[in-house]
Amino acid sequence: MTTFIIGLVILIGGGLAYGKVCEKVFGPDDRPTPAVSINDGVDYVPMKQSKNALIELLNIAGTGPILGPIQGILFGPIAFLLIPIGCVLGGAMHDYFSGMISIRSNGKQMPALIQDHLGGKVYKVYNIFIIVLMILVGAVFIYTPGDLVVASLLKQQAVSSNPIVWVVYAVIFFYYLAATLFPIDKIIGRIYPIFGAILLLSAIGIFFGLFIKGYHLDNVTAANWMGSHPKGTPLLPIFFVTVACGIVSGFHSTQATLIGRSVSDEREGRRTFYDMMILEGFIAMIWAAAAMGIYYKGVPAELVGKPAIIGLVANDMLGTIGGLIAVLGVIVLPITSGDTALRAARLMIADAIGYDQSKAKNRVTLSICIFIPVIAILIFAKLNAEGFNVLWQYFAWANQTIAVFAFAMITLYLYKLKKPYIMSLIPGMFYMYIISTYLLNAKIGFNLPLGIATIAGIVLAFVYAYLIIRTGKKDLSNAERLEA
Repeated sequence: MTTFIIGLVILIGGGLAYGKVCEKVFGPDDRPTPAVSINDGVDYVPMKQSKNALIELLNIAGTGPILGPIQGILFGPIAFLLIPIGCVLGGAMHDYFSGMISIRSNGKQMPALIQDHLGGKVYKVYNIFIIVLMILVGAVFIYTPGDLVVASLLKQQAVSSNPIVWVVYAVIFFYYLAATLFPIDKIIGRIYPIFGAILLLSAIGIFFGLFIKGYHLDNVTAANWMGSHPKGTPLLPIFFVTVACGIVSGFHSTQATLIGRSVSDEREGRRTFYDMMILEGFIAMIWAAAAMGIYYKGVPAELVGKPAIIGLVANDMLGTIGGLIAVLGVIVLPITSGDTALRAARLMIADAIGYDQSKAKNRVTLSICIFIPVIAILIFAKLNAEGFNVLWQYFAWANQTIAVFAFAMITLYLYKLKKPYIMSLIPGMFYMYIISTYLLNAKIGFNLPLGIATIAGIVLAFVYAYLIIRTGKKDLSNAERLEA
């Protein structure tokens, strides 16, 4: 339990301190935000800081900070330290600057920011990755809430041979299809704060349950500090791919820029973006601890690391009623993120190819093209024993890749303003190393020996840094030449 407590101190204390550092570096002021200066009543609408924060939390949370830690804690108690350190120095900083740079750029979304700072060629590559990520998010967020409904609410086995599973998947699928085709955001937006409150209540219940139930939590030792995965899986790079949300998530940048259009005062940014990521890190820590405790109590091997663990923990800690509320909160959250992701995918593809979406026929055509791969991915994940783990690996890897682009954009923004760009360059280099090493080593990638993949990953991380600095110098030189 000691390591867990230390991790919480790092998360909360570090978050308070480094959040102020990030705020000071950016320098929020009194200038009108896009929500105020543009205010079109549709996309740019000023809202209260408390509502913005709750919506931001709900959008970035989903099941990511729950399922990632449930799998990540299999590496041992070192997760209790890596999650808070990564969240404070990487994830929260990433979310804060993404949202604030968008606000300073008239509410531009991530693709436009990438194009402005990294150029048209990088923008095209980024668009491919972000669309793939959105499709994977859609598939993951049909699978996870569907299995939770079947296992925790209907009390049946969430296995592929059970037809109820496919019926539940179909219901969620058709809801996503409707959400992708029709403008229902205003309806969802009004109840997002309620769902956010449910998430917080369930997290608080699980937190106190850790102590009331006396869950056993290991501490970091000389023997396990580099990971102690039961399958011998190496800590690096796998851990940081597995625990995508809760540490660093590229998906968050797309949500921060969206909420940025509703922020009325720049000085609300730290509470809206940075602090909400710290809160997500807190949720990730809670579920990592809960998973470790329930694993020690004993669970069927086929459920380890799977969504069903959520229901087992909730019922064991909170009883029938409390567990039901907790599970309902977890079920609703990914659904409200999945519909947004797939709708965003449709709009991004339409923008990239110039496909008019004002016509219903075009929206239907493009939606069908998006949902076909979602169905294929979902069927693969469910029919294979390791299907969900593979799906999560692809989702997490794509997610971290998007973060690498965001870190590069932030670094160039800070470099051009002659501010301490190292604070985003170092996390960007680290995740460039993580995603490169993982892809080169993994069976779903190039399947190279880990040693070779690690060396190549380190080299690529330095190449990444060199290219960013070179681009920054070039842009700064051009800007100075124009001024002269």
